[in-house]
Amino acid sequence: MESPTSSVAEPVTRAPRGGRPRATTRPELERIGFELFARQGFDATTVDDIAAAAGIARRTFFRYFASKNDLVWGDFEQQLAGFRELLNTTGPSVPTMTALRAAVVDFNRFDATDVPWHRQRMQLILTVPTLQADATLRYSSWRAIVTDFAAQRLGLAPSDALPRLFGHTVLAAAVTAYEHWLAVPEAELSELLDTAIRRLEDGLGGATAA
Repeated sequence: MESPTSSVAEPVTRAPRGGRPRATTRPELERIGFELFARQGFDATTVDDIAAAAGIARRTFFRYFASKNDLVWGDFEQQLAGFRELLNTTGPSVPTMTALRAAVVDFNRFDATDVPWHRQRMQLILTVPTLQADATLRYSSWRAIVTDFAAQRLGLAPSDALPRLFGHTVLAAAVTAYEHWLAVPEAELSELLDTAIRRLEDGLGGATAA
């Protein structure tokens, strides 16, 4: 499970009448949104609030994000494509669970400067009730990538029970690691993910098609 993240760069734009440079990049809009969420709370912050703080029109906000929820997730579709590519480039001799563990850990590796933003992002995704329905849909897409990979390795259809089990359990392990990471800030995310998925290997590591 990866949560979308992006490095934040200051745009070079003219300042609006309020004196703050207009934000005209996705990363800068994300930064402003997260600042408002931290100060006002996610539910209390509106798209109009974000647009006003960024010095842009409401319609301009929607050129970058379809909704306030989308701002929280960032470019999740692109991240999912990267996750799928990590798995697709794994050599056939690498055991299925080993490949999944390596891909999940690599997929959730961030530069030190991005970690505070990613922590705030995941705190919102995992704790704000209004984001839970959205999370269910997006994690279904993440889980499908794992399911498809396991199905291919096992010579089964993605709709079969065993590949689905891979998808659900690997997602559960990743979410568990993230919840612990949020609760224990000094913990290392990569180590938590690696450990959680290793514990699945005893049960699924030797799985074969029936």
